[in-house]
Amino acid sequence: MKTHESMENYLETILALSLKGTPVRSIDIVNKLGYSKASVSIAMKNLRTKNYIIMDTDGYIALTSKGQKIANTMYERHIAISDWLIFLGVDKKTAISDACKMEHAMSEKSFLAIKKHIENWKRSYTNS
Repeated sequence: MKTHESMENYLETILALSLKGTPVRSIDIVNKLGYSKASVSIAMKNLRTKNYIIMDTDGYIALTSKGQKIANTMYERHIAISDWLIFLGVDKKTAISDACKMEHAMSEKSFLAIKKHIENWKRSYTNS
C-alpha cells in the first residue's frame, strides 16, 4: 500500500493523540502539527475519501482499520528509531526530529534490521 509522507504523518498524529485517551478533533491536529486549520481540513477530507479515517457528526476523528495499520507502522518506526538515536547519544529533540524524517524514507528491510538489533541489544543488556 503506497502512501505519501504527509498522509502518514497525519495518521500517526491521530494515533498519538488518541493514545492520550481523549477523542481527536481537527483542532487537536492543528495544535499538534502547527498547520493551518484549512490545511488540516483539506487533509482530513482526503483521508476520509481514501477511507483512512471516519469523522462523526460532532467532528471526532477515528482511524479505520486501513488507517490504523499505517498509523501503527509509522508510530512503531518513530518510537524505535528515536529511542535508538537517543541510545546512540543523540539529544532527545534531535532524535525525535530525525526519526520523523527517517521513518518515512526507510525500507521495511532496513527498519526490521534496526528493530532486530535493538531487540537483541535489549535482551543482552537485561540478561547481564
